[in-house]
Amino acid sequence: MSVSEAAYPPPPPSSWAQQIRAAAAEGHFCDAVSLFLRMRASAAPRSSVPASLPAALKSCAALGLSALGASLHALAIRSGAFADRFTANALLNLYCKVPCSYLDSTGVAIVDVPGSSTAFESVRKVFDEMIERDVVSWNTLVLGCAEEGRHHEALGFVRKMCREGFRPDSFTLSTVLPIFAECADVKRGLEVHGFAFRNGFDSDVFVGSSLIDMYANCTRTDYSVKVFDNLPVRDHILWNSLLAGCAQNGSVEEALGIFRRMLQAGVRPVPVTFSSLIPVCGNLASLRFGKQLHAYVICGGFEDNVFISSSLIDMYCKCGEISIAHCIFDKMSSPDVVSWTAMIMGYALHGPAREALVLFERMELGNAKPNHITFLAVLTACSHAGLVDKGWKYFKSMSNHYGIVPTLEHFAALADTLGRAGELDEAYNFISKMQIKPTASVWSTLLRACRVHKNTMLAEEVAKKIMELEPRSIGSHVVLSNMYSASGRWNEAAHLRESMRKKGMKKDPACSWIEVKSKLHVFVAHDRSHPWYDRIIDALNAFSEQMAREGHVPNTEDVFQDIEEEHKSYVLCGHSEKLAIVFGIISTPAGTKIRVMKNLRVCIDCHTVTKFISKLADREIVVRDANRFHHFKDGNCSCGDFW
Repeated sequence: MSVSEAAYPPPPPSSWAQQIRAAAAEGHFCDAVSLFLRMRASAAPRSSVPASLPAALKSCAALGLSALGASLHALAIRSGAFADRFTANALLNLYCKVPCSYLDSTGVAIVDVPGSSTAFESVRKVFDEMIERDVVSWNTLVLGCAEEGRHHEALGFVRKMCREGFRPDSFTLSTVLPIFAECADVKRGLEVHGFAFRNGFDSDVFVGSSLIDMYANCTRTDYSVKVFDNLPVRDHILWNSLLAGCAQNGSVEEALGIFRRMLQAGVRPVPVTFSSLIPVCGNLASLRFGKQLHAYVICGGFEDNVFISSSLIDMYCKCGEISIAHCIFDKMSSPDVVSWTAMIMGYALHGPAREALVLFERMELGNAKPNHITFLAVLTACSHAGLVDKGWKYFKSMSNHYGIVPTLEHFAALADTLGRAGELDEAYNFISKMQIKPTASVWSTLLRACRVHKNTMLAEEVAKKIMELEPRSIGSHVVLSNMYSASGRWNEAAHLRESMRKKGMKKDPACSWIEVKSKLHVFVAHDRSHPWYDRIIDALNAFSEQMAREGHVPNTEDVFQDIEEEHKSYVLCGHSEKLAIVFGIISTPAGTKIRVMKNLRVCIDCHTVTKFISKLADREIVVRDANRFHHFKDGNCSCGDFW
């Protein structure tokens, strides 16, 4: 006797349908299906079929039994049960969830095969043939349409539903709102919100959750918070939905404020809470918040959660604390591919590239299988260390040993490796012969390498290709203009800048920022607006005098203006990272680690000066630029002067 037969002995003929419905209602879908098949094999009255078909169809949908579901559809047609609204609605639900198609020309339902109608077309056929419809019927049709990505049609059905006298309910609204969320159409979302408010649905938890997500996707977290605050009941799902919305929009402080409110309300965090919050702390200015969250993780006993640990590793790596990240990684009993990849990428970005490769080899010997992101991290490590042979080796092993097809990012990473190492011709040939058509971003890696290695002729050729792909590429115009200036070709540089002005193109100004005493200080080159500007310049001049006594001569290669050398030195003094670093030193106690972020690549002179300052001030200085992290200590940098 089977488990079902033991749990559900043969009922009296009149109660088959009752037991099938009860099993389905309790979520015992296998038992419900088994009972239905036993009923069909018994001498049960024919009236049992229509009464039990909705529950049987619901169970088939839950279990993904496409073949049986198709057979039940045919049975519904033969028995006349299809005329019943509940049976027809159950069929609609089945076709929304299970890949089978209904061929109405023959009245037979079959399992989906290549070339047959899509699941939604089957839903539509069932809907069109229904004798009686209700709100559930319309909602299922709208849901099926939305899940197929037919957003315009879904909204059209909602309008038609209203015209035919059916009033949308909370399910309708919570189905439609994600469409506006995906399209970031806040105007239409506001209209639905207004309808919900006028019809008393705004306090519904499902509508409220959908509104929170919709406004967050439309970058209106202020509206998300208002919706949340107006809900009479807030469960942990709503709290975490609001947290995720604030986090995905980069509103770190707002998200942490919601988190504190959540704790005060007595709602206990769950793993997804930290998985949403921790990643948004992945910049130098948010390290303090990240450490607070880490403390909550420890107090809440979530340290063994592999997803949270992976988020913490990634956060600390992005905040410049590679040693803390490694400690967390070492404590993991069974790191997954995300953890391995986060740690490898951390080493790749912080300087010790060879440690990244050693870690990758350890990963290969373990249970975790590297994926395409892991290989991107490995190739990044090779690029930042100039390991050309290693780069080729790992690039080839992706497909040869792991069956991973290289993506555009992998090609760009290897091209960057070749370019940084000075293999410009090889990089050019590699990009030209790529299996994927190279984009402007791939060519841009070579253009930057041409600038570093001062190959203006090749830079002109590469810039031409970039401008053909992206005529308004600001970066390529700026790099080529700067190269013309560096080689004394002032007329060409002026002509290119004039062309940019006519096109309305403006380059991003260089800026750096640092957090001191919980306040973010932003510096733009030669910006005198900071209240400590005079003190910063005095301190910077003092460091300059000390450096001069030790033989430092300002490197003016990156001053792309036709001015005297003396004035070029003055220009260098106003670079944003120098202002931020010196401000950090004079505004914090001795021995405090300085953390600075910059939106562009650190120039040669600033890199040299920061090495000097780290030794003269006896400070560890961490600078995160557009390419990588630089850890300055005792006059040295973790990048080994290769960046």
